[in-house]
Amino acid sequence: MPFSLSPAVTYSCLLCRNLRFLASFSTSCALNTLDYFKEADAHVSDYPELQRRMQSYAFSGDFSSALCTLNLMKNFDGKPTVYDCNALLYFYSKSKDSCWQELVEMYMGMKRFGPPPNASTFNTLLNGIVLDNLEHAVFIVEEMCRSNFVPSFTSLSKMLKMAIKAENLVDGLTVFEYMCRYDYHPAEPALSKFFSMLCDVGMVSEAWFVLSVLLRKGYVYDVFCYNPILWALCKSGRSCIALQLFCLMKKKGCVHNVCSYTALIYGFCREGLQDDAFRWLDLMQSDGCKPNVITYTIIVKFLFDNGKFEEAMDFVCKMERDRCQPDLLTYNVILRELCRRGRLDDISKFIQVMGQKGLYPDSYTYAALCGGLLKTGKTGIAHELLLDVFSSGFAVDAAVYNIYLRCLCRENKSREALSLLKSMMEAGFKPNNVSYNTILSGFCKEKNINEAFELLYRFEWDANVPDAVSFNVVLSTACRLGNSAIIQRILYHMRYEDVKLNVFSLTCLVRYVCRSGNFSECMKLVDSMMHCSPTPTVVTFNLLLHNLCKNRLHGTAYRIFQSVRNTEFLPDVTSYNILIHAFLRENNHLLVGQLLGEMKRQKLKPDVLPMVH
Repeated sequence: MPFSLSPAVTYSCLLCRNLRFLASFSTSCALNTLDYFKEADAHVSDYPELQRRMQSYAFSGDFSSALCTLNLMKNFDGKPTVYDCNALLYFYSKSKDSCWQELVEMYMGMKRFGPPPNASTFNTLLNGIVLDNLEHAVFIVEEMCRSNFVPSFTSLSKMLKMAIKAENLVDGLTVFEYMCRYDYHPAEPALSKFFSMLCDVGMVSEAWFVLSVLLRKGYVYDVFCYNPILWALCKSGRSCIALQLFCLMKKKGCVHNVCSYTALIYGFCREGLQDDAFRWLDLMQSDGCKPNVITYTIIVKFLFDNGKFEEAMDFVCKMERDRCQPDLLTYNVILRELCRRGRLDDISKFIQVMGQKGLYPDSYTYAALCGGLLKTGKTGIAHELLLDVFSSGFAVDAAVYNIYLRCLCRENKSREALSLLKSMMEAGFKPNNVSYNTILSGFCKEKNINEAFELLYRFEWDANVPDAVSFNVVLSTACRLGNSAIIQRILYHMRYEDVKLNVFSLTCLVRYVCRSGNFSECMKLVDSMMHCSPTPTVVTFNLLLHNLCKNRLHGTAYRIFQSVRNTEFLPDVTSYNILIHAFLRENNHLLVGQLLGEMKRQKLKPDVLPMVH
């Protein structure tokens, strides 16, 4: 990314363009003021007296009188000087009534009519009230640079701190570029904070750009300064770039800490690169850096998510052997997995261990427990546990309340869930889209499709409108029940709310149209998905193939199969099996043999082995 074309410079140019109206206005004011000066009384005191009077007016905030007095100095040869103008700016900026617009008016008058501004002019403006406003300060610095004067390191450092304090990252990047232009480098605490803020808002490329510029200039900072960039790269799926940064900093003599290594391990786990994650865990330990509880928790969660339960539990034991005690987050990850596996005895044991270590459940703990119980079908146990939590007066978040609503809806108590939600809202609870969609799902599950549709517009939605999930919940149920009236109304409201049909909603429509027997319309729908967004999945095609074969339209099904076979929508085992079963019923062994041969070449295993004569 060329330094001169960075986004920050572009922003600065836009700022200058935005201030042109102010410059024009100031020039006009300056002209009017000069006309006034010409009419002013030419009988004046001596020059020192005028200086004293002008400074007194300026300091009291009477800009007009100060400017008039300055003009009277023209009765003396070579006056007023730039130093007189700077004195007016200085004393006026010290006034409690000073105004940025009048300061710019004075500056623009000097720039056009003289005496020309000098370095002291700009420094006076920067050190006055201007540094209380970042936009004003950036404007003065840009004017200063255009006039071939160099802003001081102190001024630019103060501006960078202002940008950080105001969380104005765009102006912060502008200030940084000016610092680089004059070979200044930011103080490490400010730079570290700046990197963290850039990474927090997703401006990782900009943070990497700033760091790379500083590295090219030979500046090397502490590991704490660049660790936020390392983490941000790993969190955004760019572990390879993070690894390059890690190795570059090591080459420059930077000593990595546990946070640096853990970032890489997290990134590799996130991208499913288990071998790389464990290789770096070994390298971390061989470099004398001991893993901490965050490192271990990342690995344990990764192993759980990949179905390696025993291996994950071995790492939990390894943590304790290495005197790295699991924290509440670690236990929450373990409890969530135990719930998913229905291991209630182990859950009880771990909760006891948590109590012995002084770790008490939080909202996430209860969400992990009850969410896991729901996934394993233990709705009653989750329901009872949540009632105990509520009765104890424990403060929980929206996620836990939403799980309780799911419990009620799972037990076909959608109306009770709706009534509870209303009473919770009266008590100050703010539902989110998950809350509403849970209740909509409950009503749809109970086949109360009309009530679900009415609720869709009675809820006080978080973002003022239902989301795609909300519409799909009702649409899928309407398609399943064959309720064409509701389908039409949902599609109308989706268009009205500008909510696009996604692959789920379109697949539901394909299923509905297939059941109605309107296959020409169904194929038009699938064809539009192939050429437009959203892209259909193989599930959509298999659904169409199944319904065509079910209605003995084997030839049409096979033609569709052939048309998508050489495209990105590759058929899977299910696609072949649907056709093989259909042609077996017709005793079309020739096509069955061809399909089996294709599966063998693609290393796909059929679920039926026919006897072909």
